[in-house]
Amino acid sequence: MTETVENKQLLHLVFGGELENLEGLRFSDLDALDIVGIYPNYAAAHVAWKSKAQQTVDNAHMRYFIVHLHRLLDPES
Repeated sequence: MTETVENKQLLHLVFGGELENLEGLRFSDLDALDIVGIYPNYAAAHVAWKSKAQQTVDNAHMRYFIVHLHRLLDPES
């Protein structure tokens, strides 16, 4: 069952948390990570990421990320 380019889900995970310091990518509390959601494409993930990033703009240590899950699930494509 081959998916066409139009039907292919390119899943993206949006999550964030407070970093220990501004130079690194180590989270201060893994239990407090904010899992925003999984989205069917980058455009939808970017909208969610931007919204969360703007909500936490006053906290310099808070960072949100977009993870390309489709690359982890199918690294050969």
